[in-house]
Amino acid sequence: LDTLEKWVTEIFSEIPNNGLPKPSFGHLTQPFDTPEFHKLYRVVPIRKVHSLTITWALPPQEQYYRVKPLHYISWLVGHEGKGSVLSFLRKKFWALALYGGNGETGFEQNSTYSIFSISVTLTDEGYKHFYEVAHVVFQYVKMLQKTGPDQRQVIWEEIQKIEANEFHYQEQTDPVDYVENLCENMQLFQKEDFLTGDQLLFEYKPEV
Repeated sequence: LDTLEKWVTEIFSEIPNNGLPKPSFGHLTQPFDTPEFHKLYRVVPIRKVHSLTITWALPPQEQYYRVKPLHYISWLVGHEGKGSVLSFLRKKFWALALYGGNGETGFEQNSTYSIFSISVTLTDEGYKHFYEVAHVVFQYVKMLQKTGPDQRQVIWEEIQKIEANEFHYQEQTDPVDYVENLCENMQLFQKEDFLTGDQLLFEYKPEV
């Protein structure tokens, strides 16, 4: 570490600091508030696959990284057990897979907006009933909205424990990739969270 620190100091200390704050585009609210985003778009795929993707443009969520509300919602939406969206759609022979969430990248999450998507891989029969599939997804999201998170702290704590286990027992990654990831984290999180901010859940705040 001493050697690495010496190298970093030698190589980067001559780069001038212009003293400018980090750019923020938070004043550009609702970038997708246009009629075009309230429509159904059909895209012909290259390979034979039927996929229905529903996307919401939300207010920016990056400041809530200690709570990770979108991760919590995607966990519930992507659940595959009894009572889940996918379980219901599979019984109808309409879907093969379902996943949802936010990639936490610059495109999907930044100071202007956060995107949340739910994507359903449809069967041929499901493609014939994609309106009904979309309706089921919206029904489930509406149910989550009505019941609220207060009844689900146990689920949040379960997610927190699973993510903590995955963090503590993760396989060693390539050092170059690891350093690059840490450098990206330095732009997003508080100093004490550089190592863990993109993986762990720290605080349960149902209002968020």
